[in-house]
Amino acid sequence: MLPFQANDAIEQTLRAEHGRVLGSLIAMLDDFDLAEDVLQDALLTALERWPVDGLPRNPAAWLTTVARRKAIDRLRRDQAQQRQQATLAAGMERAGPVRPDEDVVDEHTFPDERLKLIFTCCHPALAPEAQIALTLRTLGGLGTAEIAHAFLVPLPTMNQRLTRAKTKIRQAGIPYQVPSLERLPERLDTVLQVLYLIFNEGYTASTGDDLIRQALCSEAIHLGRVLLALLEASPGLPRYPEAEGLLGLMLLHDARRAARADGRGELVLLEDQDRARWDKSEIEAGLALLDGALALRQPGPFQIQAAISALHAQATTAADTDWQEIAALYCELARRAPSPVVELNRAVALGLAHGPLVGLMELDQLKLEDSLGDYHWFHAARADLLRRAGYGPQARDAYSRALALCQNGTERSFLARRLAETEQSL
Repeated sequence: MLPFQANDAIEQTLRAEHGRVLGSLIAMLDDFDLAEDVLQDALLTALERWPVDGLPRNPAAWLTTVARRKAIDRLRRDQAQQRQQATLAAGMERAGPVRPDEDVVDEHTFPDERLKLIFTCCHPALAPEAQIALTLRTLGGLGTAEIAHAFLVPLPTMNQRLTRAKTKIRQAGIPYQVPSLERLPERLDTVLQVLYLIFNEGYTASTGDDLIRQALCSEAIHLGRVLLALLEASPGLPRYPEAEGLLGLMLLHDARRAARADGRGELVLLEDQDRARWDKSEIEAGLALLDGALALRQPGPFQIQAAISALHAQATTAADTDWQEIAALYCELARRAPSPVVELNRAVALGLAHGPLVGLMELDQLKLEDSLGDYHWFHAARADLLRRAGYGPQARDAYSRALALCQNGTERSFLARRLAETEQSL
């Protein structure tokens, strides 16, 4: 997370306050790099003083005050930065005077700028991979090396993405603000997609050996909670049920995390999971969010996916799963947010609701192999339906194709096991 070690209480506080403080500093200084630099200096100062002095009454304001002082010192040392000094002076005037005898600014003069920061990081003018990286860096407080490791890209590549994103914001004059009410749905959809992509990469890692990258899942859920709280606290903004639906979806998925692998780290499919290991508190929180969103009668893709996950969560056993209702929900999801992966899931749900031959027929009619031929889970899903239908040789071939395409070590182990079981049954 943060680029240093601290005791748990201090580290949790720094993590919780990072996005809020950085948002305030960027609004004040109008400079991403300078804001990040002085915040890092302030964090190091906190690590020196907080273990001795204790946590301040208002950690975010304390960090902001210290960072402001460090920004003043840095700019005073470089007299050539006249434009930045003028910007800083204006920001200081808006923020109020820095009192040398007090380390904590008044909480009422410390606005929360994180909502502006979220919309800036997720501006549609930025490339999707840059949106993800910048969101994790600024709001999540992850170091560049951690983000690079999470997405399995070289550190220089991730550095370039972040640098280009901040340069694009500066050169294109991307506004540091919450969009108008008319444009909010369009822009908020981009924000939600970024959080969803972060969570998905953590929940089902596309490459590497780990099945789950819990740090990414936790960050996505944390940011989803921050976003929802900020939207609710912003006067004039309407409730946006898709934001509630996304957070509910992430919690309902994350509730199954402990049961997704056995004691040896091997993948356990949903139907075989020990449901006693599911996190009941996360399920309850996810269901409550979904109920609140659906009550607004503005259904959207994230609410529909959360409703599908809710049906799994509410089934006492795998046999109790209401696959007919799940198939119906996938039909509605395909209508609202069509994609080959959604169609694949719909076909599988139909196969589990009405028999594997129905699912196989749906896959053939949709010609999904044309678009998902390089997606290992397409071949794995087809193999499972073929296995259930009694077509052993065809299932073996499909499992072989899935294994050849899979890049995740844990998933490869599962597919190899299924392939061996299928071959033994021939």
